[in-house]
Amino acid sequence: MPAPILPLIDAAAHWPERGALIGLDLGTKTIGVAVSNPDRRLATGVETIQRRAFKADAARVLALASERSVVGFVLGLPINMDGSEGPRAQSTRAFARNLSRLTDLAIGLWDERLSTAAVERELISMDVSRAKRAGVIDEHAAIFILQGALDRLATLRGDR
Repeated sequence: MPAPILPLIDAAAHWPERGALIGLDLGTKTIGVAVSNPDRRLATGVETIQRRAFKADAARVLALASERSVVGFVLGLPINMDGSEGPRAQSTRAFARNLSRLTDLAIGLWDERLSTAAVERELISMDVSRAKRAGVIDEHAAIFILQGALDRLATLRGDR
């Protein structure tokens, strides 16, 4: 049976209380990957996967998930500013559907509106060159997405 694909809050009900989560920022050319600590307080960048074919991309994502003993996935869902879903959101949902057939770990979707823009601004303010930004933007976007999801889950748990 495929893994459930749900909004973040609903997916959290399928994850154990402790255990790392892996966050993905799905771009057209790359996939940014971040992972949380088992207490789900801090997101850390792992790598940027150069996209090839779904099978190869999924194999690398699943290998990283296995190496880090993750208990669930958080995928950034690129929703338009008006709340609608365009082609990029549809592509993310398709990736999630295909990934769900290869794992039994619940997949949470998290609104990633403006994540790349926020990361881009932060890197510019740190005076990171355009060339270096291009190499790290997706991994940093994955960190931003996963940290936002972790913060939301902490708020729901009543953490301070």
